[in-house]
Amino acid sequence: MAEANWYVVHTYSGYENKVKANIEKTIENRHLEEEILEVRVPMQDVVEMKNGARKTVQKKMFPGYVLINMIMNDDTWYVVRNTRGVTGFVGPGSKAVPLTEAEMKPLGIKMENVTVDFAEGDTIAVVAGVWKDTIGVVQRIDYSKQVATINVELFGRETPVEIGFAEVRKM
Repeated sequence: MAEANWYVVHTYSGYENKVKANIEKTIENRHLEEEILEVRVPMQDVVEMKNGARKTVQKKMFPGYVLINMIMNDDTWYVVRNTRGVTGFVGPGSKAVPLTEAEMKPLGIKMENVTVDFAEGDTIAVVAGVWKDTIGVVQRIDYSKQVATINVELFGRETPVEIGFAEVRKM
Protein backbone atom coordinates (compact mmCIF):
# COMPACT_ATOMS: atom_id res chain seq x y z
CA MET A 1 0.00 0.00 0.00
CA ALA A 2 1.23 3.49 -0.81
CA GLU A 3 2.31 5.88 1.91
CA ALA A 4 0.15 8.82 3.03
CA ASN A 5 1.77 12.26 2.87
CA TRP A 6 0.69 15.79 3.68
CA TYR A 7 -0.16 17.96 0.69
CA VAL A 8 -1.04 21.65 0.45
CA VAL A 9 -4.13 22.66 -1.51
CA HIS A 10 -4.68 26.24 -2.71
CA THR A 11 -8.21 27.55 -2.24
CA TYR A 12 -10.09 30.75 -2.79
CA SER A 13 -9.29 33.03 0.14
CA GLY A 14 -11.99 32.76 2.79
CA TYR A 15 -13.20 29.37 1.50
CA GLU A 16 -10.79 27.22 3.56
CA ASN A 17 -13.39 25.89 6.02
CA LYS A 18 -15.96 25.35 3.25
CA VAL A 19 -13.38 23.40 1.21
CA LYS A 20 -12.52 21.33 4.31
CA ALA A 21 -16.21 20.53 4.88
CA ASN A 22 -16.78 19.69 1.19
CA ILE A 23 -13.77 17.33 1.06
CA GLU A 24 -14.83 15.63 4.30
CA LYS A 25 -18.36 15.14 2.90
CA THR A 26 -16.94 13.67 -0.33
CA ILE A 27 -14.68 11.33 1.69
CA GLU A 28 -17.76 10.06 3.52
CA ASN A 29 -19.91 9.72 0.35
CA ARG A 30 -17.22 7.93 -1.70
CA HIS A 31 -15.87 5.89 1.24
CA LEU A 32 -12.32 7.24 0.85
CA GLU A 33 -11.56 7.16 4.61
CA GLU A 34 -8.62 4.81 3.96
CA GLU A 35 -7.07 7.10 1.33
CA ILE A 36 -7.79 10.66 2.51
CA LEU A 37 -6.95 10.51 6.21
CA GLU A 38 -7.20 14.11 7.45
CA VAL A 39 -8.10 17.59 6.22
CA ARG A 40 -6.79 20.50 8.27
CA VAL A 41 -6.97 24.31 8.21
CA PRO A 42 -3.97 25.35 10.38
CA MET A 43 -4.98 27.89 13.02
CA GLN A 44 -2.99 29.91 15.56
CA ASP A 45 -3.94 31.90 18.65
CA VAL A 46 -3.42 35.63 18.23
CA VAL A 47 -3.85 38.28 20.94
CA GLU A 48 -5.76 41.33 19.72
CA MET A 49 -6.41 44.62 21.49
CA LYS A 50 -10.00 45.82 21.09
CA ASN A 51 -11.36 48.76 23.07
CA GLY A 52 -8.39 48.49 25.44
CA ALA A 53 -9.09 44.83 26.25
CA ARG A 54 -6.84 41.92 25.33
CA LYS A 55 -8.67 39.20 23.46
CA THR A 56 -7.28 35.90 22.19
CA VAL A 57 -8.71 34.85 18.82
CA GLN A 58 -7.91 32.08 16.37
CA LYS A 59 -6.63 33.11 12.95
CA LYS A 60 -5.71 31.04 9.93
CA MET A 61 -1.95 30.50 9.68
CA PHE A 62 -2.09 30.32 5.87
CA PRO A 63 -5.13 32.05 4.41
CA GLY A 64 -6.03 30.44 1.10
CA TYR A 65 -4.47 27.04 1.91
CA VAL A 66 -5.68 23.72 3.33
CA LEU A 67 -3.49 20.77 4.39
CA ILE A 68 -4.53 17.24 3.44
CA ASN A 69 -3.01 13.97 4.67
CA MET A 70 -3.70 11.45 1.92
CA ILE A 71 -2.44 8.65 -0.27
CA MET A 72 -1.93 10.23 -3.69
CA ASN A 73 -3.58 8.36 -6.53
CA ASP A 74 -5.79 9.28 -9.47
CA ASP A 75 -9.02 9.02 -7.45
CA THR A 76 -7.89 11.14 -4.49
CA TRP A 77 -6.25 13.71 -6.78
CA TYR A 78 -9.47 13.98 -8.79
CA VAL A 79 -11.70 14.29 -5.70
CA VAL A 80 -9.60 17.04 -4.12
CA ARG A 81 -8.82 18.90 -7.35
CA ASN A 82 -12.51 19.01 -8.37
CA THR A 83 -13.84 20.17 -5.01
CA ARG A 84 -15.61 23.53 -5.26
CA GLY A 85 -13.29 26.30 -4.03
CA VAL A 86 -10.03 24.41 -4.74
CA THR A 87 -7.77 26.05 -7.31
CA GLY A 88 -5.10 23.32 -7.24
CA PHE A 89 -2.35 21.55 -5.37
CA VAL A 90 0.82 23.41 -4.44
CA GLY A 91 3.59 22.18 -6.71
CA PRO A 92 4.95 22.64 -10.22
CA GLY A 93 2.21 22.44 -12.86
CA SER A 94 -0.50 20.02 -11.79
CA LYS A 95 1.93 17.78 -9.87
CA ALA A 96 1.30 17.78 -6.12
CA VAL A 97 4.45 17.86 -3.98
CA PRO A 98 4.22 16.40 -0.45
CA LEU A 99 5.47 18.40 2.53
CA THR A 100 8.79 17.32 4.00
CA GLU A 101 9.16 16.46 7.68
CA ALA A 102 11.13 19.70 8.23
CA GLU A 103 8.29 21.74 6.70
CA MET A 104 5.72 20.02 8.90
CA LYS A 105 7.52 20.45 12.23
CA PRO A 106 6.66 24.18 12.69
CA LEU A 107 3.02 23.37 11.92
CA GLY A 108 2.79 21.06 14.91
CA ILE A 109 2.11 18.03 12.72
CA LYS A 110 3.87 14.98 14.10
CA MET A 111 5.20 12.23 11.90
CA GLU A 112 5.07 8.70 13.24
CA ASN A 113 7.58 8.04 16.00
CA VAL A 114 10.76 6.39 14.83
CA THR A 115 12.03 3.44 16.82
CA VAL A 116 15.79 3.28 17.07
CA ASP A 117 18.11 0.30 17.44
CA PHE A 118 20.70 2.14 19.52
CA ALA A 119 20.87 3.31 23.12
CA GLU A 120 22.93 5.69 25.25
CA GLY A 121 26.58 4.66 25.18
CA ASP A 122 26.37 3.05 21.71
CA THR A 123 28.64 4.20 18.89
CA ILE A 124 26.75 5.50 15.84
CA ALA A 125 27.70 6.82 12.42
CA VAL A 126 26.04 9.88 10.92
CA VAL A 127 24.89 9.03 7.37
CA ALA A 128 23.29 12.33 6.30
CA GLY A 129 23.25 16.05 7.00
CA VAL A 130 26.00 18.45 8.04
CA TRP A 131 27.80 15.88 10.21
CA LYS A 132 27.79 13.12 7.55
CA ASP A 133 30.61 10.54 7.97
CA THR A 134 31.07 11.52 11.64
CA ILE A 135 31.23 8.82 14.29
CA GLY A 136 30.19 9.50 17.86
CA VAL A 137 28.96 7.97 21.11
CA VAL A 138 25.30 8.57 22.03
CA GLN A 139 25.11 10.73 25.18
CA ARG A 140 21.35 11.31 25.27
CA ILE A 141 18.23 10.31 23.30
CA ASP A 142 15.22 12.66 23.08
CA TYR A 143 12.25 10.76 21.66
CA SER A 144 9.95 13.81 21.71
CA LYS A 145 12.29 15.76 19.42
CA GLN A 146 13.42 12.60 17.56
CA VAL A 147 17.11 13.43 18.09
CA ALA A 148 20.18 11.81 19.62
CA THR A 149 22.94 13.89 21.22
CA ILE A 150 26.43 12.66 20.39
CA ASN A 151 29.88 14.03 21.18
CA VAL A 152 31.99 14.91 18.16
CA GLU A 153 35.54 16.20 18.07
CA LEU A 154 35.56 19.82 16.91
CA PHE A 155 38.77 21.88 17.01
CA GLY A 156 40.36 19.31 19.31
CA ARG A 157 37.49 19.35 21.82
CA GLU A 158 34.52 17.09 22.50
CA THR A 159 31.37 19.00 21.51
CA PRO A 160 27.76 17.76 21.96
CA VAL A 161 25.71 17.76 18.73
CA GLU A 162 22.03 16.89 18.17
CA ILE A 163 21.44 14.54 15.23
CA GLY A 164 18.03 13.49 13.91
CA PHE A 165 17.17 9.79 14.13
CA ALA A 166 16.87 9.53 10.34
CA GLU A 167 20.47 10.72 9.91
CA VAL A 168 22.23 8.00 11.93
CA ARG A 169 22.83 4.26 11.96
CA LYS A 170 24.28 1.97 14.58
CA MET A 171 27.91 0.88 14.16
